[in-house]
Amino acid sequence: MKKFTFLMVLISTIGFAQNVIDGRVIDSFDQPIPGVSITVKGTTASTISDFDGNFSLTTDKDYPFSLEASSIGFDATTFVVTSETKDIVIVLEDITFLDELVVAASRAPERLFESPVSIERFGSQDVKSTPAADFYGGLENLKGVDMNVNSITLKSINTRGFATFSNTRFVQLIDGMDNTAPALNFVLGNLVGLNELDVQNIELLPGASSALYGANAFNGILFMTSKDPFEHQGISAYAKSGITSQEAAGDNEFYDVGVRMAHAFSDKIAAKANFTFFRGTDWLAADARDLSNPGATRASLPGYDGLNIYGDEVAQTLDVVGQQLTQAINPETGQPILTTAQAALLPNTLVSRTGYAEGDLIDNKAESLKFDASLHYKPFGDDFEIILNSKLGRGTTVTQITNRYNLRNFFLQQHKIEIRNNNFFVRGYVTAEDAGDSYDIRFTGINVNRAWKSDNRWFTDYATTYLGALGAGQSEADAHQTARAAAQTGRLVPGTAEFREAFNQVTSNPDLTEGSQFVDKTRFRHADANYNFSHLTGEFADIQLGGSFREYVLNSEGTIFTDFDDVIKYSEYGVYTQIQKKLIDERLKITGSVRYDKSQLFDGNFSPRFSVGYTLGANRNRNVRASVQTGFRNPTTQNLYVGLDTGALAILGSAPDNLDRYVTTDPSGNVITGRDAYENSYTASSVLEDGNPTQANIDIVKPEKITAYEIGYRAQFGSVILDGSIYYNQYEDFIATEEVIVPGVGDVNGTPAEQQAARDAVSNIQTRKVFSASTNADVDINSYGFVGGVTAQIKGFDLGVNYTFAEQDFDQEEDPDFQTSFNTPKHKVKASIGNTDLFKNFGFNANAIWSDAYLWESDFGTGEIPSYTVVNAQVNYRIPSLKAKLKIGANNVLGEEYITGIGSGFIGSQYYVGLILNNF
Repeated sequence: MKKFTFLMVLISTIGFAQNVIDGRVIDSFDQPIPGVSITVKGTTASTISDFDGNFSLTTDKDYPFSLEASSIGFDATTFVVTSETKDIVIVLEDITFLDELVVAASRAPERLFESPVSIERFGSQDVKSTPAADFYGGLENLKGVDMNVNSITLKSINTRGFATFSNTRFVQLIDGMDNTAPALNFVLGNLVGLNELDVQNIELLPGASSALYGANAFNGILFMTSKDPFEHQGISAYAKSGITSQEAAGDNEFYDVGVRMAHAFSDKIAAKANFTFFRGTDWLAADARDLSNPGATRASLPGYDGLNIYGDEVAQTLDVVGQQLTQAINPETGQPILTTAQAALLPNTLVSRTGYAEGDLIDNKAESLKFDASLHYKPFGDDFEIILNSKLGRGTTVTQITNRYNLRNFFLQQHKIEIRNNNFFVRGYVTAEDAGDSYDIRFTGINVNRAWKSDNRWFTDYATTYLGALGAGQSEADAHQTARAAAQTGRLVPGTAEFREAFNQVTSNPDLTEGSQFVDKTRFRHADANYNFSHLTGEFADIQLGGSFREYVLNSEGTIFTDFDDVIKYSEYGVYTQIQKKLIDERLKITGSVRYDKSQLFDGNFSPRFSVGYTLGANRNRNVRASVQTGFRNPTTQNLYVGLDTGALAILGSAPDNLDRYVTTDPSGNVITGRDAYENSYTASSVLEDGNPTQANIDIVKPEKITAYEIGYRAQFGSVILDGSIYYNQYEDFIATEEVIVPGVGDVNGTPAEQQAARDAVSNIQTRKVFSASTNADVDINSYGFVGGVTAQIKGFDLGVNYTFAEQDFDQEEDPDFQTSFNTPKHKVKASIGNTDLFKNFGFNANAIWSDAYLWESDFGTGEIPSYTVVNAQVNYRIPSLKAKLKIGANNVLGEEYITGIGSGFIGSQYYVGLILNNF
């Protein structure tokens, strides 16, 4: 019996024997490589090498078996283990610039060196080494990239110009899903994006890309790819904390934490989940300048309108107020409030209500909470995969469009199912947003003012007090001060219970005549597919075929769009094909693509692309390329269906069915429709500047087009890499807004008497309405530029410098009312230096950005952005025993505050310390 028992135990032990493999991963220079994924082929047994390149894993697989080792920046390799072996050494060869792979340029893996168009790459190692406090901010150091900083949590990428903070000409895809907010029509940076621990690779195409990616891939497209849970398993985490320092907001703490969890349950099923949370204080916008009256102050100018002061947009001229008061009856006396003689003493002086500073109307807090999870299933092995993915993001931040908005508890969610293998993918997803408790900051100021005193009462108090002060012998300047003090009696003071009560009522009311909340539950559904036939047609050429479909469902309950009675739906679709062929000993690469897109609101559109590249040199280390491609941009949801009265003007979309749906009134109560803006209006400049009303002839908006020409050069000489390109863009039907003024009475196209009545009406602010109407510019708009960079590795130091030149070709005299919003410096220089192993376990990275001064144009404000220089730096120390890295950094080390757009908060300095665990 004892012998039998011993035999059974021995058999059991042998049957469940565990093989332990210890080893080390090094490069061709015998240096350890951390973060290498090592997997026992055909199993889920895997591990990651530590800071010293060491690894250990256990498997129950019998000898011999193979280990697969892979890491970004190195060629993957396979090592066969034939018997129990200690101290295995795996050598990975560096992937040079010549061999780095990208996918975005052609929708298929290809060498970056041979990409048919300009492309930038930001890998997981770049994420780890960036001195930026968040990896998304680190993208600014890429060639040709401008980063418009809306707030500390909302940064907008811009390439090749023509963008405000709300960049509707740029697309961002995260694991194939468009990250655009459906109603806002622009990407909210990384507010609801990726956890930095889960970033595998980022690719940026800075030019037109509609031939493969359809509408809106117009001036650039960003591809963010997350890590595969089969290849990157385990739990990793980070925690950062520090302070932000700004003159307007002071010194404030922030913290940022994240966790990534991934596990392969078998060789068929794997899952992962990510959690990220950031909380801090935003850059406070406190620019009190009146852009129309440089140097003016509230004390010196009765009609003062401060940039980040809200409520002072409500204004009237005193002579018009006087005329109104001759018609109004004083209930105490039964007589007109003012006689005609008294009203005649009031000057034609514009007077505005006293507003509130932005800091009085927001708590200035910034917050971002992100969670995503995915399930990956490979029923037939590595060649076929099904992915279920959900991303949820909630944030609080400030954004700027026509007005400034406090996005409070803004929520965006995406849900995807995707089926793919090496040759095809089919995916469908939905992107939905919920504005939460968001509100318009300008209307908050306007309606908090109205909550304690109506506009009529305020201007009455001002006018009557002004006349009394003049009669008492005061000067005009002193009379204005006395009048304002009287009109302000009873004003709600920020910080008091009365102010908070009024504020809460206003920000929870979506009626903009009394409140400022905006409701938004807009979403879009999207499906796309691609099939690569190269495994069938490779001997002839690489051929791809694909398409997409999207349906928008607008739902703002009438607060943004004209969806007063029901949601608004419309759809669009597209199909494309591409063929690539290599000739002349595979040195010549020719690529041709064409895409057809159709929206139910517009005619169809073709977008072709043709490129040619040639590899030179005996070592194939030089490449020249040339391309011509077209792009197009459909009008946004707001270009089509917005119907929003901002107080100073009404913003109108021009979908044919939107023109009659939008109805408003002028200050005197005359009814005006959206159609009047296009068919019964005058140009704003002719009324406001010339005083001679000229009829406006604007058309309803249609898609915008671009033809882009580019020549580029890439080369590698040893450790020195050169990359540069020259481009020229021609725009057609440039989507724009044009300000027109509609008379409340009369007819611009009517009888002579009706035309005269219209001219008289449009000259009076009480009988006119200003519209910002979506249309297309008739003028010629072109842009051109150069982007070039040099990188090198010298004695362990990574060095880089790049330069961008950008210019537009537009004659303002052709259309004085038109703003191109080019918003890009003519010259920009960036430089970087770093060393991952300056000393044992110690590394650093630093970069500097210099920007030329430039003109910023937007609906919110226009002015010059001064030149600025920003220096960022970080040092890091690896702690092998804890599998951790300590990182200390600072952004804007010089402390010189700067802005990237008119109306936003000045950007101060940010100092941080962070600890990253188990993320090699």
